[in-house]
Amino acid sequence: MKTFLLLLTFFFANISFGQRISNAHYTTNQAPLVAQPYTALPLGTIKPKGMLLKMLELQRDGLTGKLDSIYPLVCGDNNGWLGGTGDGWERGPYWIDGLIPLAYQLDDPKLKAKAQTWIEWSIKNQREDGYFGPQPLAKGYTEIKGTQQDNREDWWPKMVMLKALQQYYTATSDKRVIDLMLKYFKYQKEQLPQYPLNNWTYWGSQRGADNLAVVYWLYNITKEPFLLELSEIIHKQTYDWTGIFSGNAFRRVNPYPVEHCVNVAQGLKAPVIYYQQHPEENNLKAVKSGLLALKEIHGFVNGMYGGDEHLHGNDPTQGSELCSAVEMMFSFESILPVTGDVYYADYLEKIAYNVLPTQSTDDYLRKQYFQQVNQVLVTESERNFLNDGNAHLVYGTTTGYPCCVTNMHQGWPKFVQNLWYATSGNGLAALVYGPSEVTAKVAGGNELTIIETTDYPFKEKINFSFKTQKPVKFPFHMRIPEWCKNPVVTINGKIVDEPVQKNIIILDREWKNSDKVELNLPMEFRFSHWYENSLGIERGPLVYALKVEEDWREVKTDKFTDSFWEVYPKSQWNYALPKNLPEKNDLKVETVKEVADNPWNLANSPITVKIIGRRIQNWGLERNSAGKIPVESWPRRKMDKEEELVLIPYGCSTLRIAEFPIY
Repeated sequence: MKTFLLLLTFFFANISFGQRISNAHYTTNQAPLVAQPYTALPLGTIKPKGMLLKMLELQRDGLTGKLDSIYPLVCGDNNGWLGGTGDGWERGPYWIDGLIPLAYQLDDPKLKAKAQTWIEWSIKNQREDGYFGPQPLAKGYTEIKGTQQDNREDWWPKMVMLKALQQYYTATSDKRVIDLMLKYFKYQKEQLPQYPLNNWTYWGSQRGADNLAVVYWLYNITKEPFLLELSEIIHKQTYDWTGIFSGNAFRRVNPYPVEHCVNVAQGLKAPVIYYQQHPEENNLKAVKSGLLALKEIHGFVNGMYGGDEHLHGNDPTQGSELCSAVEMMFSFESILPVTGDVYYADYLEKIAYNVLPTQSTDDYLRKQYFQQVNQVLVTESERNFLNDGNAHLVYGTTTGYPCCVTNMHQGWPKFVQNLWYATSGNGLAALVYGPSEVTAKVAGGNELTIIETTDYPFKEKINFSFKTQKPVKFPFHMRIPEWCKNPVVTINGKIVDEPVQKNIIILDREWKNSDKVELNLPMEFRFSHWYENSLGIERGPLVYALKVEEDWREVKTDKFTDSFWEVYPKSQWNYALPKNLPEKNDLKVETVKEVADNPWNLANSPITVKIIGRRIQNWGLERNSAGKIPVESWPRRKMDKEEELVLIPYGCSTLRIAEFPIY
């Protein structure tokens, strides 16, 4: 009966979608899964350059490259994923999930060797029944203090390691990964009816789409029918994110919905992952519907949402978690190639180029568990967070919950990995922009290299240079962001007038060695209103925030094994902007000639914006955060005379106001 249903699904899929136009060179969806417009390239195909290379080098020299020695409690040799009695839950796999793409993008032998130790243990210690991962501890044994207890058989951490193994395979073609996954998924198919995804913890059910995505990926390689049967079991046991996002669950204020911030970020991809097998329109619409609800009730100008553990409204002093940011990025990276909808590329850049860089220190040795959109003081003191264990706002390693210090590493490497895609019809697509180089197969199997040179997101021009041994004809796709109204494209210096279709320009022609394409994306200011009618300012992919001078102070207490950094303001922050600013639009932009290798700090900010504003004298601190945004009222607030203010990109700030009161 099940085989019949699978054949029926295949039949209707081919009727519904007609002849499949796919990519001949890379692993892409096989029938009955829907054909993908874009396909992920193997790890190592895309190399970072410029600013993105610097970010990965900072990770190599910082926490990503050294976490096993800096935080051995959860990532050291005694970890359960290395056969030890230490942590056997999510934290080791989290680290490896970021370490592997970093190692292969930098082609770094030392990092590869570190990752290989974990890979080898998982492969060589898989049980006969197919289970892989840490073995359950002897009865009565308790894992070391500070680590997850008694959940070694939990389905959830395996999902993270499966993602890591998937990346490793695309870089190495190590067939042992395929063997491990086939055995493990047969084990899952046998065990899930009795031990469902939420058997040990609810994380497995909430995050089941991560499991499902790897099942589909393996099916595309092996075409094993049982994997599609397993996929239905996994989906049935996964939290109903399509229903949540399609309805009004997030549009509740009294009380706020009890949805965990990171689960929401990971759940965003769930409807689209399942859409591949069940291409129902609601699975596509649900994600945007959910994002709109998040924006309306819990949203911030930077693209995140109030979630200092559970969802917590849109007051810009509520926290957003670092894990939420990197998992939201991964969700968009998962959705984009399946849908071809560049709305998700725009959103991905918004998180990567605003939220991600401000939540770690310049040397990538400290991280911030929560960040605030209006963040004017970073101290260990209490805040109005649902999970306020103090120290959640400071920059530390052991401060905050251990998930972020292990999960943060996937942010930049996976972003680099998703700058480029293969297209249906054997072309290449630049869907997300940043300095990089891609070497890939196109057309009938010809290999060529495209070098992308740019100071984007700070500047408007993006240059592509083609390197090929012989002329080759293929379609080259470029995304036009929704915020760009008048893009200009030139080929070898001559303007081309190609139509923009669904925010994509396709240049389908014969490409020769040294051909050059320039894409110019003019950036204009955009204005939006948020909590208490506060004003947000954006230009291109960047959000802008008040420049606040910083005083960094290192602190050591008995609470934590390492020191952490607090940050105090050295200049005033309590400013309002004129309410007619969107109509006047008289902001003055100044851009540096040379963008620094690491532009994400106060000193290196590549852009400053001059603007007029007024200080509100009686807007001060409340519970160590900026007080409630003062609205226009009568009698008038106590305000100083107008003065010139400086705004900088949000990602360059530590202290800031990014949602401004108006006057």
